[in-house]
Amino acid sequence: MDYLGELENKTIYIIRESYARFNKIALLWSIGKDSTTMVWIARKAFFGKIPFPVVHIDTSYKFKEIYDYRDSYSKKWGFELLISRNEDALSGGMGPGKGEKLDCCNALKTEALKQSIKEYGFEALLLAIRRDEHGIRAKERYFSPRTADFKWNYQDQPPELWDLYKSQVEASQHLRIHPMLHWTEVDIWRYIERENIPIVDLYFAKKGKRYRSIGCETCCAPVDSKADTIKKVIHELETTKEAERSGRAQDKEDTYTMQKLRSLGYM
Repeated sequence: MDYLGELENKTIYIIRESYARFNKIALLWSIGKDSTTMVWIARKAFFGKIPFPVVHIDTSYKFKEIYDYRDSYSKKWGFELLISRNEDALSGGMGPGKGEKLDCCNALKTEALKQSIKEYGFEALLLAIRRDEHGIRAKERYFSPRTADFKWNYQDQPPELWDLYKSQVEASQHLRIHPMLHWTEVDIWRYIERENIPIVDLYFAKKGKRYRSIGCETCCAPVDSKADTIKKVIHELETTKEAERSGRAQDKEDTYTMQKLRSLGYM
């Protein structure tokens, strides 16, 4: 088995174990490269049919390409898609132009996620975060408990030695499960190339710019790039020293913004 096969095999194992242990489980899909890769692997794990819901947290400020891709491939791949929006916050005028980025992300992403968990009674959620993506995410575990009020204590995480995971939680808790934690950004792109996974074309350069990390349209900026194919993206990642999320507004605003968001229940 080659390196990518080993990465895939571990992810499949974690996804299958999670499904076996929890009756109410869902997969979070941002339609970005990482979560789309996890959707692809989940389909392989269950022979083409994902047996649990796929949830999209919709801020209403995503790129048009994101919505088009979501609607097209959710139908093509045939899974149950749940779209979660914090309608109260949106109707109250919450958006990128109101308050700090922290407030907007917390209201339209974290609170929308909390509402979805409460509405459907999810015991566990599968998320496609990676350790190399951000410093605070490097503190994560594959199986990460959240308190009854959805908070994450990043200073008190269970040890995970020799692939032994703490997958039991108290009745008042739920689990965030991270099957892609061991992947890197370039691993994702090499796997996309190998598997020929369709990806939103925002990731490919147009007029000398491309998006390396994609969130809300109002909070993302493209980076300078000539990488208009997967091979060129891989080559660029092998040589760049630029941070993956350098174009994401919430990461630039404050050194501890991501840490604050994640401690409140953010993805």
